[in-house]
Amino acid sequence: MRVAEAILETSGLTKEFRGFVAVDGVDLRVQPGTIHALIGPNGAGKTTCFNLLTKFLQPTRGTIHYKGRDITKLAAADIARLGLVRSFQISAVFPHLTVLENVRLALQRARGGSFDFWRSEKVLHVFDDRARVLLEDVGLTDYINETAVELPYGRKRALEIATTLALDPEMLLLDEPTAGMTHEDVDRTVALIKRIRTNRTILMVEHNLSVVEGLCDTITVLTRGSVLAEGDYATVSKNPEVIAAYLGTPDV
Repeated sequence: MRVAEAILETSGLTKEFRGFVAVDGVDLRVQPGTIHALIGPNGAGKTTCFNLLTKFLQPTRGTIHYKGRDITKLAAADIARLGLVRSFQISAVFPHLTVLENVRLALQRARGGSFDFWRSEKVLHVFDDRARVLLEDVGLTDYINETAVELPYGRKRALEIATTLALDPEMLLLDEPTAGMTHEDVDRTVALIKRIRTNRTILMVEHNLSVVEGLCDTITVLTRGSVLAEGDYATVSKNPEVIAAYLGTPDV
């Protein structure tokens, strides 16, 4: 059976910092329409790899292709315009605007990228209906008039995902979307990611195997900057090298 062409692919992706190799020859293939996790213990190189993919860092060596196009030398803003959009590990919303206003600002991209802070608020109401739909998608309908700073942490992350979805990405990259969350918020966020996957490809950085169980189609495990294992959850969770990387090798 013919394997579908990857939507995102790296070859020999490497990043060195003054002799320290943070990402070492990573070959990654993300299939369209899937949820793909990049996991590993602390210091495995996950976030550095993520920053390379979204061009917040430039690779020392290797190539990155998105939808068959070489994007290795493109800037981060150009990557986003191609439909490859990321969220961040630290929630990035406007704290003193309402939930609706935050999403509405993101939707202004449809007007050519101008934020129009100096114009009448009436100009922005054309985005209200779409903003409300996005907020319903992420479970924030009841918080629509709340100021972002007053939201619980888990709801702030949901708001950030809503603002990211406002850019209508074909591929969404989530940087540790459940970091620092309570168990209840983790469950809510996992359900949210399942809900928004329709017609999208999702690549997420995560360190928690239990989060990706039942959520991700493919899991790539990094350790010390290199790919240790890859496969579905059943495969990687039983891999002795993966178990050792997460739990440590028992004394004998």
